[in-house]
Amino acid sequence: MNDRWLRREFEGWGRYRRAVSLAAAPVRADELPGLLQEASAGSTIAFGAGRSYGDSALNDGRRTLETAALDRARSFDRERGIFACEAGISLAQILDVIVPDGWFLPVTPGTRFPTIGGCLAADVHGKNHHVAGSLARHVRSFDLLLADGATVTCSRDENPDLFAATAGGIGLTGIITRVELQLQPIENTFMFARHIRTGSLAETMEMLAIHDEEWPYTVAWLDSTAGGGALGRGEVILGRHAALADLPVSKRARRLRRPEPAKFAMPVTPPVSLVTPATIRAFNEIYYRRGGPEPDRAGLESAYRYFYPLDAAAGWNRCYGPRGFVQYQFVVPEDAAEATVREMLRACQSEGHPSALTVLKRFGDGEGWLSFPAAGWTLALDIPVRPGLLPLLDRFDRQVADSGGRVYLAKDARLAAETFREMYPDYPRWLAVKRRVDPECRFSSDQSRRLRIDDDVRAG
Repeated sequence: MNDRWLRREFEGWGRYRRAVSLAAAPVRADELPGLLQEASAGSTIAFGAGRSYGDSALNDGRRTLETAALDRARSFDRERGIFACEAGISLAQILDVIVPDGWFLPVTPGTRFPTIGGCLAADVHGKNHHVAGSLARHVRSFDLLLADGATVTCSRDENPDLFAATAGGIGLTGIITRVELQLQPIENTFMFARHIRTGSLAETMEMLAIHDEEWPYTVAWLDSTAGGGALGRGEVILGRHAALADLPVSKRARRLRRPEPAKFAMPVTPPVSLVTPATIRAFNEIYYRRGGPEPDRAGLESAYRYFYPLDAAAGWNRCYGPRGFVQYQFVVPEDAAEATVREMLRACQSEGHPSALTVLKRFGDGEGWLSFPAAGWTLALDIPVRPGLLPLLDRFDRQVADSGGRVYLAKDARLAAETFREMYPDYPRWLAVKRRVDPECRFSSDQSRRLRIDDDVRAG
């Protein structure tokens, strides 16, 4: 065996799916074509920071190319806010470079630690999707290493079909090696945020719908354990980047601050999950009451705290113990949303699978052919893996598909192949591109085989 390939164990962020692969970790992008050629006997997939929840970056028994060391900034136009970099750079590293010059990410997920290449492969969304769309909308171009070893540049004008297939294409069209991104200007690293406590699901959804019209960032946390008339109660969290005039004089001297390191770390995995129905119930009650008697409060807070609250606890996913958890995220159209969310919250409660963290928001229109966001409402549930969970999620899949919705592939760990095809009507368009650029499935993953994507490619 080539000494550049070492046997390693990988896992998704949910720690529910694991894989053992032969892995290579290049430190220069020009090493990738040679490594890809060496891996030709078996399929390979790129693995960045390991922040996708399921098995889209896992490749059990095959090959994995670790890209996190390919993390160099290539160029930064500080006047126009155009940043180009290698795909292995993390969002945290990008922020360290761009924030001191008054720029921020145009779209960001709920953690700053994924790689930009992984974010594009997942076509991530943020709290501003209803106005800004997903990440792909702000990508000017990217370079893609294809199965034949050639590298091509993709944009909406150059290789537009590969652009649409790769944004959200979960790493199956090739390896993203360079990304050029249009940034968003900011005057400081503070948000002006408003927190509105709600008493029911109908009120939560009404508050989001009303304030989506005036606030660029909107999201709601739900108390997954509240029942009866309080089902779906929570907190609507609104935000906008603060203007310099919003800051008191005491904060203006350090207006463009870098984030503080994590305040807590979970160093090991406990033998059993610390996330139980009892601890979930206690956490939800405490969080719901955290604002005190004031149900509607507003003020300044750190942008890092606003966008990345879980980053304050390093390794928090270990709290779920050796079995891990599934993050189940779906989107359904507007007319089906309230009934679907209500029924799923009730089912999780009645069948003993409460969600530890439950997030609701509205989406605008989607982007790529396998991109997750679509106009409607999206709910994310973090559910510990326990007996009986998977049949429950299968039922949820059917309800989502029948409503014209879909689940998020970057977080999926167990979706059935037939249901996947129902949920993603643009899959045939994506498949045609995959067959053209990678007919032998050089790029493949545990997820692509589970969804029988590889079978479809070869059948063509």
